[in-house]
Amino acid sequence: MLDLTGKNALVTGIANNRSIAWGIAQQLHQAGANIGVTYLPDPKGRFEKKVRELVEEPLKPSIFVPCDVQNEEQIQETFKTVAQEWGKLDILIHCLAFADKEGLSGDFSAITSEAFTKALEISTFSLGRLAREAKPLFNPGGSIVTLTYIGGVKVIPNYNLMGIAKAGLEMTVRYLAAELGAADVRVNAISAGPIRTLASSAVGGILDMIHHVENVAPLKRTVTQLEVGNTAAFLCSDLSSGITGQVIYVDAGYNIMGM
Repeated sequence: MLDLTGKNALVTGIANNRSIAWGIAQQLHQAGANIGVTYLPDPKGRFEKKVRELVEEPLKPSIFVPCDVQNEEQIQETFKTVAQEWGKLDILIHCLAFADKEGLSGDFSAITSEAFTKALEISTFSLGRLAREAKPLFNPGGSIVTLTYIGGVKVIPNYNLMGIAKAGLEMTVRYLAAELGAADVRVNAISAGPIRTLASSAVGGILDMIHHVENVAPLKRTVTQLEVGNTAAFLCSDLSSGITGQVIYVDAGYNIMGM
């Protein structure tokens, strides 16, 4: 039985009710986990208000803190709060990705070094950075789960720079799995099919991508946030105790198809 009762789970990347992170947080909560939520702060506090209103009643998070992964101080403060409020951590959910518009269209060779650096810092480096702070707090049997996409292994129109970031993220999963395995902490990625989210809306032709998957995938549909959430809950539970360093496809089978 999938049971996360008593587990402390920190979830990053919830932006609204379409976020994959939101689907994951709901399923972790349903399985009994104690939820903590980080949000991306902005000067007017709009993100904080939106995320707080979304998560407050159904999830009742015991931790709700700002965490901009480009801000070293906020990263450290986030895990200081985890240590103070919980003492120990069992689950870290990494659902963070960003690329400027120039990185998601046009010629790949035209991408600037500034856009490249920012995308890789937020989308890829941040996983290792959060893992470094989480490492001393993890209970044995802990789990880190991140989100990737098939664009990290195959060319997807308009995905461009984010494909490089996801390729790096998948390799980061493997290196972290090798590093943290001795402490009985597992690290895995979920490669979800295209879903309409705030992040995916920046990718040109996202609706065409979704319709293509619906036509080609063996299940003749794409997937939902809650289906990704179910897989995340499995990867965070003792039922997956022998799985680490893996990329699990939750894409209605699309990745197996050649044509």
